[in-house]
Amino acid sequence: MDLFGHLNDYDYGEVHFKLDKATGLKAIVAVHDSRLGPALGGCRFIHYESDEAAVVDALRLARGMTYKAAITGLAHGGGKSVLIRPREHFDRVALFRAFGKFIEDLGGHYITAEDSGTGLDDMEVIRSVSKNVTGVDPSHGGSGDPSPFTALGVRRGIEACVKFKLGKDSLEKVHVAVQGVGHVGYYLCKELHALGAKISVADIDPLKAERAQREFGATVVTLDQIAALQCDVFAPCALGAGINDTTVPLLKAPIVAGAANNQLAEPRHGDDLHARGILYAPDYAINAGGLVNVAQEVLGYDAQKATDKTMKIYDTIWDIVDRSKRLSTPTYKVADRIVEEKLSAVGK
Repeated sequence: MDLFGHLNDYDYGEVHFKLDKATGLKAIVAVHDSRLGPALGGCRFIHYESDEAAVVDALRLARGMTYKAAITGLAHGGGKSVLIRPREHFDRVALFRAFGKFIEDLGGHYITAEDSGTGLDDMEVIRSVSKNVTGVDPSHGGSGDPSPFTALGVRRGIEACVKFKLGKDSLEKVHVAVQGVGHVGYYLCKELHALGAKISVADIDPLKAERAQREFGATVVTLDQIAALQCDVFAPCALGAGINDTTVPLLKAPIVAGAANNQLAEPRHGDDLHARGILYAPDYAINAGGLVNVAQEVLGYDAQKATDKTMKIYDTIWDIVDRSKRLSTPTYKVADRIVEEKLSAVGK
């Protein structure tokens, strides 16, 4: 692959690689930007079709973390780690211990956290060999699973979009179609249900969809149906690229606002949504609650401060969509412009 070409395209930065034959660890740490502070971002542990796919995923995700931290006013840069999940048997504890040593060798330049395929137990293993980890158990000064905070921020962003686009002051009877009800999607459904929203869900795992149905009265539909539902809000909460050439023409919701990272398969899909009059809440702005939460651990964890700052995602989204309307510019471009202005202010 043209690695340096990719670095140039994503305005990098640096990338670190680690291969540990003893444990099967194949790790990539992408540090996109550290002008605002040490890079902070989650650790993804999933299967990849190729090494190149893993590298590109790390690059895209880390860039998103730079923008996420900047738009929420955090003193952090953007980074992400991708661990290529072995297809053969492996010792998970040994693998994550090896990864923790790799993180420690970077000297605090990158701080890790949970992401797809990782959880609290993995962060605890990393903590045993490195201090550069967040999302650890509260008994060790951490905040635990960041998913509830991510969901809280997404709910606040949805409230802003519903007020702006639909003129409604509450989510009572607002129909939200949630694509993916894993960690964050589940907690988002919990937030929405508590406020009286109507919920439809779809997930690749039928047990997760059934859980949302059982606990929140959600209507279960197939993955092929969820994007095309007649609803008020389409909330992508699965893996990225959910807004693409296939789904954009199907959308009937006037609002797209969800927790997934890299929702736009390509930037032009943000232009497509804007052209259709669909209000899109830029992913890195609306799903920043988890990052806001774990960032508090670096300072000395305070749950109330984390909650208060996450609640302000409403204001962030409102500012973006209001500017978008006034400037007749797609929301993703407005959000990018805000971030780039902040980064330019601190120089190279």
